[in-house]
Amino acid sequence: MAGHAHLAARNRSALLVLLGWAAIAWYFTVLGTGDMSPGPGTMGLDLAGFLLVWSLMMAAMMLPALAPLATAYLRSLRAVPDPPLRAARTAALVAGYLVSWAVFGAIAFVLALLAAQLAMGAPAAAAWTGAGVVAAAGVYQLTPLKDFCLRHCRSPIAFLLHVSSFKGPLRDIRVGIYHGVYCIGCCWGLMLVLTAIGLTNLAWMAAIAATVLLEKTWSHGRGLSRTVGVALIVFACFVPANPALLPGLHAPAQMQAAASVVHRA
Repeated sequence: MAGHAHLAARNRSALLVLLGWAAIAWYFTVLGTGDMSPGPGTMGLDLAGFLLVWSLMMAAMMLPALAPLATAYLRSLRAVPDPPLRAARTAALVAGYLVSWAVFGAIAFVLALLAAQLAMGAPAAAAWTGAGVVAAAGVYQLTPLKDFCLRHCRSPIAFLLHVSSFKGPLRDIRVGIYHGVYCIGCCWGLMLVLTAIGLTNLAWMAAIAATVLLEKTWSHGRGLSRTVGVALIVFACFVPANPALLPGLHAPAQMQAAASVVHRA
């Protein structure tokens, strides 16, 4: 009984550490982007800088949703007698998870560049494209593939049974990457919406983070996923007439005028 209590306390401590990392990531995200206005582009960053900021944002948004899996994974490590080794293996799991999101960040970088070019060169097309992106994200919320990935994220025990065959010194990183791929499969549509809304929109970041967490941990998470999907489809219908609803695909008139002057020069 005492051993079980000690294990539970140890798991709670690890969970608090994970949530603490997320809180720190939120702090630096707000510090670094809080004074930026949402708009098209990559926040003025090159690929390396963008991936650094993106990874920080993903740590803030996604680590709380990783907590159930991390707790289950810690239980699977209870036979490891060395606490520093357990901590290192858990850190490797988190690192692998963030690596998968960093790879997705490279795709987000390219999409942000294309969005900026479209917003500057063809504002009307950008509005319709943005509406299509948001609507597609909403439709994806209703698909069997979304259900499949969400079931994976909501079933840490089944996940652990699958990855129990992973061996070698990089097994924990591989586990994190493996889970991250499913997590991306579950959430990529919401991240595309964030790109269209504007990567520095903290309110949308918080809303998406809360949605992801509830989808994966709440007993009514699947129903929430469908509700969000329908809401995104409805939201998309208003975008063509109101392009400013998607700052990530809408350049203010002053910015368009400046770009036109530079192009003529």
